[in-house]
Amino acid sequence: MAGRRNSTRSRIKPNENDVDSGDDRSVGNARPKGRRRSQTGVDQSLISIMNVNIKTLLGLGILASFVAVFIIFQLVNTAEEPEKKPRVVTPFPAPKLMDLPMFQGDHRESLYWGTYRPTMYFGIRARTPLSLVAGLMWIGVTNGRYSMRHVCQNSDELKKYGWTEHNGRDYGRQILVDHEMTLTTNFLKSKERGSSYGGDWAVRIGVEDENSELDKETSKAVHLFFYMADETGNALNLGGAVDVDDDSVLVSGYRSDVGNWQLHLKSEDEYEFHHAGFRTPFVHNLSDLVQADLGTQARKTGRLQLSDTSTDSSNIFVFQLTARIPFKAEFIFLSGTLAQKERAMSLSGTSLTNRLTEKQKDYADKFQRSFDLPDELDSESVTVGKAALGNLLGGIGYFYGQSKISLPNHYGKDGDKFISYWPAELYTAVPSRPFFPRGFLWDEGFHQLIIWRWDIRICLDILGHWLDLMNIDGWIPREQILGAEALSKVPEEFVLQHPTNGNPPTLFLVLRELICSMKTNKFTAAESDEILLFLDRAFVRLEAWFKWFNTTQSGKAVSSYFWHGRDNTTARELNPKSLSSGLDDYPRASHPSEDERHLDLRCWMHLAADCLHSIIQLLGKEDEHGKEYMSTASLLSDFELLNQMHFDADYGAYFDFGNHTEKVRLNWQIVEGVNNHPPSQKLSREVLEKPVLRLVPHFGYVSLFPLMGRLIPPGSSILEKQLDLISNRSTLWTNFGLRSLSKTSSIYMKRNTEHDPPYWRGPIWMNMNYMILSALHHYSREDGPYRERAETIYKDLRHNLVRNVVNNYQKTGYFWEQFDQQKGKGKGAHLFTGWTSLVVLIMAEKYHEC
Repeated sequence: MAGRRNSTRSRIKPNENDVDSGDDRSVGNARPKGRRRSQTGVDQSLISIMNVNIKTLLGLGILASFVAVFIIFQLVNTAEEPEKKPRVVTPFPAPKLMDLPMFQGDHRESLYWGTYRPTMYFGIRARTPLSLVAGLMWIGVTNGRYSMRHVCQNSDELKKYGWTEHNGRDYGRQILVDHEMTLTTNFLKSKERGSSYGGDWAVRIGVEDENSELDKETSKAVHLFFYMADETGNALNLGGAVDVDDDSVLVSGYRSDVGNWQLHLKSEDEYEFHHAGFRTPFVHNLSDLVQADLGTQARKTGRLQLSDTSTDSSNIFVFQLTARIPFKAEFIFLSGTLAQKERAMSLSGTSLTNRLTEKQKDYADKFQRSFDLPDELDSESVTVGKAALGNLLGGIGYFYGQSKISLPNHYGKDGDKFISYWPAELYTAVPSRPFFPRGFLWDEGFHQLIIWRWDIRICLDILGHWLDLMNIDGWIPREQILGAEALSKVPEEFVLQHPTNGNPPTLFLVLRELICSMKTNKFTAAESDEILLFLDRAFVRLEAWFKWFNTTQSGKAVSSYFWHGRDNTTARELNPKSLSSGLDDYPRASHPSEDERHLDLRCWMHLAADCLHSIIQLLGKEDEHGKEYMSTASLLSDFELLNQMHFDADYGAYFDFGNHTEKVRLNWQIVEGVNNHPPSQKLSREVLEKPVLRLVPHFGYVSLFPLMGRLIPPGSSILEKQLDLISNRSTLWTNFGLRSLSKTSSIYMKRNTEHDPPYWRGPIWMNMNYMILSALHHYSREDGPYRERAETIYKDLRHNLVRNVVNNYQKTGYFWEQFDQQKGKGKGAHLFTGWTSLVVLIMAEKYHEC
């Protein structure tokens, strides 16, 4: 039998410090106003003056009065004038993209609710800074001990989890396998008559045991915890607050955005029910509060059950359902007019099953329409492709907060050397839910190569959010850590963003494709109009972004660029990292300097300049301004100049240029102990030869950027040499994809420090392989002597990449950040969908076609 609900609440007074103010924006301290001078003192000094002409005296008095009033006016206005913000935290002075009409009205409302909490195994929130949030927790076993599952983390050792389907708007299906227990979460949104802003939603949670032969009496128990919380701190009402189907109403409340609302529970199975209420402004660490409550009860009763108590004005309620497996329950959120049982019924039971089945079919149909996968692909590959897309769309999150910007000469509270960006929101896909559940500028361009083909309006919405984060100088922080949930997953050393450092402007990749698709009429008339309107408003920001790179990252030589932020004083790194390039430990010049020329950044700048010129043409605004970008793109694509600056004729490859020596190594050194501590060892960098300005002889992904950018003429013998190097097993070729660094490199698979294993020094990465495939596909269709050779390499590489991603997913249940170059095994972060989901485009053979 279902447990009876306990309505008794404890009367513990909430801590006043825990009450959320409802706004996380900082408020500066007002300056004291200027103080008026004493007029009495002035009068006495005037009276004491003898033998002064009365007219002179009056004139001086009037003049003194004017001076006094002027000084007072200046003091008052100076005191009341707000402190001028540093440029780095001053927003770009142009209309925001997210204020465009296309992002308002029905579009905005349709995206209001969603699974926008990628940090959690399952979480729901609205696209508003302080939202109602919902989520799922359950108890699993790790190392023989009970453990709460809430935040995605590999230490939970789930066999697999992730969205098998998600359309980015109103439907998603996720499977989570926790040892012998399988949970399925289905999410569905509905906008019906009587519902309020954003509509209603339902969550179906099903639990099954892999050992299906167990009967109900001998099966294991499952402890599920579903919660609702109000980030504004509004008190929630526990059960029965509204006399509508009281047996199923768990909690209710009111918000200005959705009006009255209720959370209902439906289940045909037997379960035991408990609850707990908390008051706290924080939700991301709610599992700690739940575990503490469970621990207290376990010591009292010996059972895993919540206390059936709540603090006064609880803004969070957690509901525990304990049942035998198999078990199924449905949580239904209703807003607006609540006295409509039909709406609750349509989101539960058989009706919900039918609607989910229909959505599942719609997803499969749209997937085939959007990507038109060739018949050669087997059903297993298609299933993996659907899961890759579903994970990417299901990983879209909404974040709100302030980035921390490193300013060495700025001292904030407690002496911190940083300043906060303005409060901002970000709607974005994320690379990895357990490791990188936040926005990354370098990754997002690759994400959107897929998303625009699925839902152009979601794509434009995400692009608009990113471009609105631009400051007055045209800089965008490369990593967005907004809000407590995002911050909770970031190591402290990576929190601060450095305004001198950039990140590959990959958003131009998707903009280039949108422009190309406009020219080939792949959009409806309404979509084309929206894209033109978007580009028209975005242009001033894109131009500022380009100028920021063109000034802050330019090199000494004309048409040269280098990534700022490399450490030229390090004594620990074998080769100082270039984190801002996105390629982290990929080997560059051994000694960072302003003489460097980074080949990849030069090619990114060519893409940006060419894209800006194309936008001007598309908008019909060709003028001297447009010719300037055409001239820049022409300069950066000049084949002879490119070869002069970056080509090694003896090796037949393109390289960086800089102050470099190959004779650098890491050696163990003895460090004398201090304060009675014994001596220790550490790996330190040792330079055995003075560096000289030269090409940096490390062949790998960076060397192939001219090929990726299609800057090599199809008839050039240099193209043949690139094809030779790509297909050579002694350099980049493997049976699983192209490795990031050649086996001939002196730094191949070398650690960068004692604690930094090789990252971009050998493993296979999907984003670079996709760009190389795109180039090979292009050259296989261009007239020239190497067309057939390019086609052969393209087909073999595509086959290897697809097969390896599919095999890894089938064996492990996950998509991986990178792949081992020897055995093809998934490595790095998992679940990592991010740009690994580009496998969908590789399957579909969708590349840049202009």
